[in-house]
Amino acid sequence: MAAVTNLKIDQGASFSSDITVTNTDGDAVDLTGFTAEAKLAKSHGATQTSFTTSITNASGGIITISLNDSQTSALEAPSRYVYDVYITKTADSTVTRVIEGVITVSPEV
Repeated sequence: MAAVTNLKIDQGASFSSDITVTNTDGDAVDLTGFTAEAKLAKSHGATQTSFTTSITNASGGIITISLNDSQTSALEAPSRYVYDVYITKTADSTVTRVIEGVITVSPEV
């Protein structure tokens, strides 16, 4: 089961968040040999937008997700979105959803 982490994005500003993938004991998962991807959507089943996603510390289980200012400007605000983060084991293409949550978008002036 994916962990739940809710986020806040300021519309019109660059956004970046480091997410640590942990196991049931709370220890960081070694992400060596994995790739990551993350997507957000207005609702489940709606058109998705991809985050720029990278594993920034494989042994520490850290994934960085980001959106540039143009991408956050395109988000409706004030609004709420849902998002998921997936990891794929490159050796056998096993995909696991590791993080999910709600994103609150705060409007710009």
